[in-house]
Amino acid sequence: MKAAYLEQTGPPENILYGDLPKPEPAGSQVLVKVQAVAVNPVDTYIRAGMIAFDLPKPFIVGCDLAGVVEAVGPDASRFKPGDRVWASNQGLLGRQGTFAEYAAVDECWLYPTPERVSQREAAAMALVGITAHLGLFRDARIQPGQSLFVHGGSGGVGSAVVQMAKAVGARVITTAGSEAKAEACRQLGADVVVNYHTEDVDEAIRQFAPHGLDIWWETLREQDFERIVGHLALRGRIIVMAGRDAKPSFPVGPFYVKDCSLHGFAMFNAPPETQRKCAEDINRWMTEGKLRAKIARVMPLSETAAAHRLQEENTLQSAGTLAGKIVLEP
Repeated sequence: MKAAYLEQTGPPENILYGDLPKPEPAGSQVLVKVQAVAVNPVDTYIRAGMIAFDLPKPFIVGCDLAGVVEAVGPDASRFKPGDRVWASNQGLLGRQGTFAEYAAVDECWLYPTPERVSQREAAAMALVGITAHLGLFRDARIQPGQSLFVHGGSGGVGSAVVQMAKAVGARVITTAGSEAKAEACRQLGADVVVNYHTEDVDEAIRQFAPHGLDIWWETLREQDFERIVGHLALRGRIIVMAGRDAKPSFPVGPFYVKDCSLHGFAMFNAPPETQRKCAEDINRWMTEGKLRAKIARVMPLSETAAAHRLQEENTLQSAGTLAGKIVLEP
């Protein structure tokens, strides 16, 4: 089978595209014929060696997939050949990745793909959807009517956060770097969108939530906690999910006198049963049309190195050339 893989970590040019043996499903694994995969920032960190996971060799890159079940292992019972499925949390913690024509995935990480959802949409929503759900519901415990700010509402995680918050009746303010991205955020349901190049974001937040925000979802890699805490209401919550090397100062006094809380998390730490609950809501909202994947580019799997380069330019260098996910197809 064709696959995008590494023999050693390093720059995007280290990604090879060629033939590897087709896997056989063992135990509770399910063999999936892959029809779409998606790139995530964490994929580039693993490829670059920034995250010290023990990787199989060769290591197939990628966390997410959507496809069709081709065969099941002797202990697998949740799926049968022909079922449409999606998955995330692969290529992590020693598991093999997904950027190949076939992938053997333990059934505990697989979810049924709803009839109305395309393979591209399922792959694009996988990791970002589970990430958004964990932060909003498990950690921030968002409630109807509460106010939320998220940086970059047209991005992968940001767009999922906007839509999920609106799906449960919250009020959302977000930012965008262009009118096209701002309009995309409005179409996703954001109540207020601020162009951070031309408008005063802090003043817009004060007008949106004069008594303070209930939740601040931080997507930036460098956090300004003085600013964030200043905008929070009593018992406000901060969600942090990026900035592996960040070491910002923290205003302890203003933070604790407001009874605030700070929640940091990596989605791959969540156990299978927790992630499955996220997937159930994601499937329901996608079926109802309340949750749509934000896809910026569709590329062939053979261009995985170029896709990693594009993702890295936007994640690490703030190129601003992506407004959503990169999806690749075998």
